[in-house]
Amino acid sequence: MTTTPTAFQKSLPTKITMSRIVMVPFIVALMWPDTLWWNVAAAVCFILASITDYYDGYFARKYQAVSSFGKFMDPIADKILVTSILTMLLAHDKIDVWMVIVILARDNFIGGIRSVAAADQIIIDAKPAGKWKTAMQMIAIPIVIIGNMDPYIPYLDKVGYGVLWVSVILSITSGIEYYLGYLKSRKA
Repeated sequence: MTTTPTAFQKSLPTKITMSRIVMVPFIVALMWPDTLWWNVAAAVCFILASITDYYDGYFARKYQAVSSFGKFMDPIADKILVTSILTMLLAHDKIDVWMVIVILARDNFIGGIRSVAAADQIIIDAKPAGKWKTAMQMIAIPIVIIGNMDPYIPYLDKVGYGVLWVSVILSITSGIEYYLGYLKSRKA
């Protein structure tokens, strides 16, 4: 016996997605002092916000609440979260400007491809490199937020920085994959 989802259940995925955007100013405010324990609090909040990316999709499928708005806003919420935090990390001189340029350029490029594909009524599936890029960012960013924890965990900041560079390389790779996927779909 299947039950019809309630109005709350139907709206839950969108609320979860939007919570990711609402959390951004709080995470940025926690990062502002740039001290160890404020950064740990910011990293924990970032991790919680990142986890919502799984649950909005989970509940959308569970409650048959998949919507065009949700499909559109989910990647936008991700980008608002990641780019805002990367900007703060850049302001605190914890990452290189080239990292942010590549990640932002890739995201804008993919957004453009998705818009053109939608106009051509082409659906481009998510690519493995894009999923790995996101995973690497969600691991690296909280580590970089926390920064140097000598003598507790030496080189933690360097590990996060290295993992973030891996996500930059995957950003380039996934951008190429999306573009080639679009070209292939156009010819089909």
